[in-house]
Amino acid sequence: MIAYLDGKLAYKDATQAIMDLGGVGYEVRISLATYSKLPEEGATTKIYTYQHIKEDGHTLYGFLDPNEKALFMLLIGVSGIGPGTGIVMVSSMSVGEIREAIVSENVRAIQSIKGVGPKTAQRVILELKDKLRKDELLAKAGVDTVPLARQHNTRRSEALQALVTLGFARAAAEKNLDQIQQKHGGDLSVEDLIKFALKSH
Repeated sequence: MIAYLDGKLAYKDATQAIMDLGGVGYEVRISLATYSKLPEEGATTKIYTYQHIKEDGHTLYGFLDPNEKALFMLLIGVSGIGPGTGIVMVSSMSVGEIREAIVSENVRAIQSIKGVGPKTAQRVILELKDKLRKDELLAKAGVDTVPLARQHNTRRSEALQALVTLGFARAAAEKNLDQIQQKHGGDLSVEDLIKFALKSH
């Protein structure tokens, strides 16, 4: 997986950036928040990335702020939210606004984002509110809640990515992980999630 790109910004527009690393251009899908903070073309910059692998290709999603990447990773760990919707969500509202809407259980605010229906908005709040409240308490206590590469991934999205890499269809793997978490609870490790998923096929 590509965790970040550190090189020259060769091109940027509102939805993508091209990073030049040693003469190789990496196309990265970006949020509006990242676009607004990018330096001028030709400048050196560092973009934190998430590599999404599908049968028909690989897509890189990039963020200047590791907190934005961390939130994006949490969002796409929710069943029904893919990277496309995740990037729309972090483009529509700031990291702080999304976190606030989830913690305060403001379904209407989440639902106002294009492509997010009422059921998905409720699922986002249900699955993430406790995690984000815990992060806020830790932050107030002075604990860093974004260790760089690791905590960007929820266990579920890590397991999902592993299953897709192993050749599972994404939709089937998502459904399988949902069933496993309902049956065994949400505290399973990534390894346990993958093992249960492999056994059930």
